[in-house]
Amino acid sequence: MNAVLKVKGLTKRVISPEGELTLLNNVALDIKAAETVAIIGASGAGKSTLLGLLAGLDTPTCGQVWIDGVDLFALDEDGRARLRAEKVGFVFQNFQLLANLTALENVMLPLELTDKADAADVALQVLGRVGLGPRQSHYPKQLSGGEQQRVAIARAFAPQPKILFADEPTGNLDAKTSSIIIDLLFELNAEQGTTLMLVTHDSHLADRCQRQLELEDGCLRGDT
Repeated sequence: MNAVLKVKGLTKRVISPEGELTLLNNVALDIKAAETVAIIGASGAGKSTLLGLLAGLDTPTCGQVWIDGVDLFALDEDGRARLRAEKVGFVFQNFQLLANLTALENVMLPLELTDKADAADVALQVLGRVGLGPRQSHYPKQLSGGEQQRVAIARAFAPQPKILFADEPTGNLDAKTSSIIIDLLFELNAEQGTTLMLVTHDSHLADRCQRQLELEDGCLRGDT
């Protein structure tokens, strides 16, 4: 099976008052379609930096990333944005919902960005799938943390991306709510065949993944 995400020689260095810092060093990996992968490691190991580079939100010092066969850094910034809209979903620790949009409108947004004609119908269906159909008209401030994260998951999965990146998706949730969110992520992964790549400190979430990769001092260690 071809890799939906392929990384070769990915390196990120920055200049600080203390001199040059290497945040990531020669990272390489292949992730197949529908795989579930957890990136673990101590705070400051470079996990969020890696996720930002894999999604094309930042540019590396050197190295290459291919998403579904497309060379990410051969594209300009607009091209990377289009690729993300077509093939990538995101779930963040702090939800990143737009406060002035309802739950339904938040889920519709990535669909509208790709000119999907039935955006409202698709968004309603996915909101129902995450158990929030009755809350479609509520704004984020009217929702609990767990409900906001379910809206964020619905928004991420609605366009049926090839790959979904999640940065500490249970980090702001209590244990019971985290369990619900973890189940939901893996149920939708199974239903849609979306590749999941998760950055997490949550051992329960990491243990559910098929693979665990550890970042240490900017270097990616083998499967754990």
